[in-house]
Amino acid sequence: MQRNSFPWLWVALAAVLLLLPGPAGRLLLDLIGGVTLLVLLLPLLAAGAGILAWQAFRRRLVTCGTCGMTNFGTPLCPACGSPLAQDGQPNGPSRVARDLDALAAGQVTIDVESVDVPSSAEGDSR
Repeated sequence: MQRNSFPWLWVALAAVLLLLPGPAGRLLLDLIGGVTLLVLLLPLLAAGAGILAWQAFRRRLVTCGTCGMTNFGTPLCPACGSPLAQDGQPNGPSRVARDLDALAAGQVTIDVESVDVPSSAEGDSR
């Protein structure tokens, strides 16, 4: 089997084109620079486009005020069946918030009484 030798001819031709100030050398340098910029900037451009797409998608999401489920483009909530607001805002306060507003403060306040605990006979060292 014969081994392929390194392509010195192509390397020399590329070196001559890069070193000579002719139009072919400038074209090759411009092409290499353009490809390099494309490889470096393409991920940044894709990330920016993804962020813009996500923001546009988020504006179209509607949250149900009754159960809190997030929906996309339906007039009724698929979980509880309540009508959804069409402007992208929740349709009023949630059921939990309405229930808490209806309770009096005495019903939701927890009274805590302190009780002395007798110490044990073994003599805890606390």
